[in-house]
Amino acid sequence: MKLAVVGGGSTYTPELIDGFARLRDVLPVTELVLIDPAASRLERVGGLARRIFARQGHPGRISWTGDLDAGVDGADAVLLQLRVGGQAARNQDETWPLECGCVGQETTGAGGLAKALRTVPVVLDIAERVRRRSPGAWIVDFTNPVGIVTRALLTQGHKAVGLCNVAIGFQRKFARLLGVAPDQVELDHIGLNHLTWERAVRVAGEDVLPRLLAEHGDAVADDLRMPRSLLDRLGVIPSYYLRYFYRHDAVVRELRGKPSRAAEVGAIERQLLDMYADPSLDEKPELLSKRGGAYYSEAAVALTSSLLRGTGTSGGVGGAGTSGGGNDPGDIRIVNTSNHGALPFLPDDAVIEAPAVVSPAGARVVPVRPLEPLYAGLTAHVTAYEHLALEAALKGGRDRVFTALLAHPLIGQADPADRLTDALIAHNREHLTWA
Repeated sequence: MKLAVVGGGSTYTPELIDGFARLRDVLPVTELVLIDPAASRLERVGGLARRIFARQGHPGRISWTGDLDAGVDGADAVLLQLRVGGQAARNQDETWPLECGCVGQETTGAGGLAKALRTVPVVLDIAERVRRRSPGAWIVDFTNPVGIVTRALLTQGHKAVGLCNVAIGFQRKFARLLGVAPDQVELDHIGLNHLTWERAVRVAGEDVLPRLLAEHGDAVADDLRMPRSLLDRLGVIPSYYLRYFYRHDAVVRELRGKPSRAAEVGAIERQLLDMYADPSLDEKPELLSKRGGAYYSEAAVALTSSLLRGTGTSGGVGGAGTSGGGNDPGDIRIVNTSNHGALPFLPDDAVIEAPAVVSPAGARVVPVRPLEPLYAGLTAHVTAYEHLALEAALKGGRDRVFTALLAHPLIGQADPADRLTDALIAHNREHLTWA
């Protein structure tokens, strides 16, 4: 089994490698290729990756290259974790929107649109090259904004599934709080990427969400950086990205008063790369946990195994149970994939984040109970924005950028949308072929 990782020079990559090494019975990788144009980073990350495999006795072969076509040739699956423009572009995404009184964040609002405009054309070019060199390969997208990028891939007919670590992070956190094994926790997780709610937390078939909030509500609220009173009123646990919607003005004031997250991550990355260069290091360092992406490796291994092997079992990592049989056996994974009627108020080609049956045939969202109006309204609003954002990414043009910004619920006013459009284009001109 050959896997390729595009963006393999990322400081995230040792987290992924550690998962491949520990979970080799779930996903028996024989060949792993790391692909990245940044040769110096790739050398350090690749060297550490080999040492991690060696330490854990993994027999798989690891190589690295800057040649995308050679790297993906013959791959069974290609994992995308790239960042167009690097941390410098992220830093811009997180700062210039604040000048217009809007949240500066890399996956939502104006910054999220900027990232989508930079990323979608690059990802689609990569996907076309994967299709030529490895026509049967699955593409697993971890590149943000995952919902928009995955929709772009599916719209162009690629074999793709989007992946986010929010759900598995909640699963692991709730398991610790409840004192149970992670694979005993099943989430009623529904919405869009970075716009989801946990409407139930089931253990042995019982919804323990009310008890979880009653006994551990303060800890959950602190982790989400939202008021405990809000969680009690909602009776659900929102994704921590919803603080940008539920507490927008307070978050803007907070972000204006401190360095950007990109600046913090950049400093961590420099330290990590120095550590990766140490030939005696043969495990992922503790500092990597501060980089973000917790449990990414477990989720990626579980999803890739389901797509390639069709095990029909949850494997105890990242799943929420196993399909009940029928003619479409597979594993239940929380992924980003086409709606296809699961949420009837959305178009079939909208990409939602929900539990789905995953097998070598693809991902199919399981039947879900109706989404409450409070959440359905915001979901529909952001879905409309994502449609317009993808139009802007595919076709370009100032008017399309303005329309997408005007449609976003965090913006929604003409004057700020105009100013943000000009700022977005000015800060991203080198990445926009039409600008």
